[in-house]
Amino acid sequence: MSTDPKVPLELTPSQTIGPFFAYALTPRAYGGKELATEQVATEGVAGERIRIEGTVYDGDGVPVGDAMLETWQADAEGRFNAAGNAGFTGFGRAETSAEGAYFIETVRPGALPGPNGAMQAPHLTVSVFARGLLIRLATRVYFDGEPGNVGDPVLALVPKERRATLIAKRGADGVYRFDVRLQGEGETVFFDV
Repeated sequence: MSTDPKVPLELTPSQTIGPFFAYALTPRAYGGKELATEQVATEGVAGERIRIEGTVYDGDGVPVGDAMLETWQADAEGRFNAAGNAGFTGFGRAETSAEGAYFIETVRPGALPGPNGAMQAPHLTVSVFARGLLIRLATRVYFDGEPGNVGDPVLALVPKERRATLIAKRGADGVYRFDVRLQGEGETVFFDV
């Protein structure tokens, strides 16, 4: 590097995170376990089995083919790491396909107490990791038609016109749909945590 003020400095090349999620953190594509066996476990886990499918999109509406979603949730009774629900950790990871698609198979979480004892509606806490993101993006997945959504203290903080970006809609096949939009029109609400 020159210290001569007449010699222009060159730009340092920018660096980005990833794409490495499929290799290191979501090993299913490389012979690892399915998310369902990691998150729901096997026999003996109480609760309604659900599937959530979606696509992760960038700001231009292009699918992000190398993203990862981490989920954290309560069990069907609204408890974390409950001893009575052997094998259920409440934690899972899902990678996106080349087309930006992902799926999560788990149990539908129960309502749980939040700060100051206020009940929170059933939800999944989701962290999104992708190329170009230096920190994770944190959001939640709520369920369409859930009566507890009305009084949820976190959902109430979101402007009414943006709440739909946090609601998974159940299709006729019983599968919930939840797309993640990183920027642009219909951007998913992300929380500063």
